[in-house]
Amino acid sequence: MSDTHFSRRMPADPTRFILVGTSHAGNVGATARAMKVMGFSDLVLVAPRFADVLQRPEAIARASGATDVLAGARIAASLVEALDGTTYVCATAMTPRDFGPPNRAPRELFASLATGGHRVAFVFGSERFGLANDDVYACHACLTIPTDPAYGSLNLAQAVQLIAYDWRQALGGFAVAPRTPVVVRADGAAVQGLLEHWQQGLTAIGFLDPQAPKKLMPRLNQLFNRAQLTPEEVHILRGIARAMEKSKFQH
Repeated sequence: MSDTHFSRRMPADPTRFILVGTSHAGNVGATARAMKVMGFSDLVLVAPRFADVLQRPEAIARASGATDVLAGARIAASLVEALDGTTYVCATAMTPRDFGPPNRAPRELFASLATGGHRVAFVFGSERFGLANDDVYACHACLTIPTDPAYGSLNLAQAVQLIAYDWRQALGGFAVAPRTPVVVRADGAAVQGLLEHWQQGLTAIGFLDPQAPKKLMPRLNQLFNRAQLTPEEVHILRGIARAMEKSKFQH
């Protein structure tokens, strides 16, 4: 069912993703997932092939936890209706056109667009035919994802993911949450104690001649410094040194 009152209940999300003439329910679900992981939620379908596409099992399965995006999605009868409330529209199309909006690489355009205060819409065409010329003409810019010139075929949801990622980065991105504890480094005294222990162990196994040490120990000192050892690693290496010392008495 078409909703002609988009602007009356404009979501807080200032970015809208619009799929025109989508054929596959799975692509709709995968689009919802691609949007949600980048923090976007405003999805509009224009004249999809199946009226119940948002409720189809494949769409729900491919959404993989982004079913709230599917639940909030709307269906519009035309692109004009879907664009209600937006102020800057980007088409995504690879087909060269003699006439139409300027062709831009996403990252290049987004750097300036992100500070313009616009309500931005990204428009994607159908899987088989892309966007019609009239749909492209309604847009301010035509985005071309820079792919290998020899093969530029992208699945619809893949294209949505790339655009969503670059746009989110232009808006400031998300901080990467640390998944491991902060590494504590061994202090200088611990490293020097380890070095002395290794000197004893290497002497015990005959690898180091105390009468002609050359630069073995200074080189090991530099090696340990570059390794930025943790206390646990110092403990392990001292265990090796103890094993070397014991070997002297086992032979």
